[in-house]
Amino acid sequence: MTTTQPASATDLDHDHDLAAIRQVVATVEHAQNHELPDEFLALFHADAIWTTGHGKRLFGRDAISAFTHQVLPGGMQGSTVTFEIEHVLFIRPDVAAVKIRQVYRTSDGTNAGSPLFVMAKEDGRWLLTACQNTLVVEPSDG
Repeated sequence: MTTTQPASATDLDHDHDLAAIRQVVATVEHAQNHELPDEFLALFHADAIWTTGHGKRLFGRDAISAFTHQVLPGGMQGSTVTFEIEHVLFIRPDVAAVKIRQVYRTSDGTNAGSPLFVMAKEDGRWLLTACQNTLVVEPSDG
């Protein structure tokens, strides 16, 4: 994992913030694998924006909640997903762009995703604020 931080950030704050960001990403993974929509939704800012891997745009935690409660229960049956942080860019000390390597494993094989989570620190807590999940399509050799 690589990180880029603003010149004003201290190493102590940086380490603490990176640990908190890692925890948010780990909680996203846990909530998806265990089909826990409320655990997932607790990570979002009230006015968050979420774009699914299929391009569905959701505005606000209420819309994200409605969608998540519809698709997550049962949506992970027979599959697992892992999230690995590839890069964190601290745009400001309280705003970070987090690039993720996502791998879905099913009985049919694996699929990759490349989410971007823009997170903002609010009252000392990092929250998902603007997120885009993108499927990775490997080019064909034909």
